[in-house]
Amino acid sequence: MAEAIVVDHVYKKFGKPVDPFWQRMLHRDSPAGANGNNGNGNGHHGKDNGGRKFVVAVDHISFCVGEGEIFGVLGPNGGGKSTLIRLISTLLIPDSGQVMVFGFDVVRQPMQVQQLINRVSVEASFFKKLSPMENLLYGARLYGLDSRQTRRQVLDILTRLGLERRAIYNPMEEMSRGMQQKVAVARALLSRPRLLLLDEPTTGLDPRSKREVQAVVQELRQQHGTTILITTHDMVEADHLCDRIAILDSGRVQALDTPQGLKQRIQPADGNEPTLEDVFMELTGKKLVNEEEESE
Repeated sequence: MAEAIVVDHVYKKFGKPVDPFWQRMLHRDSPAGANGNNGNGNGHHGKDNGGRKFVVAVDHISFCVGEGEIFGVLGPNGGGKSTLIRLISTLLIPDSGQVMVFGFDVVRQPMQVQQLINRVSVEASFFKKLSPMENLLYGARLYGLDSRQTRRQVLDILTRLGLERRAIYNPMEEMSRGMQQKVAVARALLSRPRLLLLDEPTTGLDPRSKREVQAVVQELRQQHGTTILITTHDMVEADHLCDRIAILDSGRVQALDTPQGLKQRIQPADGNEPTLEDVFMELTGKKLVNEEEESE
């Protein structure tokens, strides 16, 4: 199998401004202040030679994704998942190491990489006064696609994703976050990318909508051979969709295997069939919590 993505000893850190005196005093007795982070345990923290703080988001990780594979990345909030997606999609430059996409280097050949990929994230933006149809037709023009053919394609994709016909022509600002996420997925599919990067694509969707998005993802791979890298908090989704899964924590790959291979690594004390949730907690000592659940 040819390799779609090669991540080779990639390292990425972010600088953190030194807290002002009043802020250090305010937080010195809190758990977050005691360990020098914001209380979520994300990444490795340290100081450079100049005394400036930094946090390591991706810590010398390596893996490959085969062409046509659906590859999942599981990890807690701040574990490095979104940073990894941004590195692969040329939005960030690694401090060291190399990322290759279909043989192109994301640093030295970003234009070639960008022509082969598309990305969906939870912070997808739209012209909120325009309808899904108008937003997607605008996107199609940016991709250089024929508008007449694209209109039929947009209708087909949005219908398969469960949007009612009237919603397709109503302003985006009238739609729920979950419905807007469906439109984001549809926009990414218009260009028929060789590599589709899905960063929490079903966040905010109800169970039926999740299944509709998952069905389209599987169809993309089956009909077009699209390679898909997906980050998710949904263990059932990962188990159902992914050929292989990498468990990422504190910027490091803790394990990489098929869903079944990961589950065979542990034996729950209650004797029940292990789940990916069991595997994740065994390897990281953490519970995988969705951002929405954390904020409730």
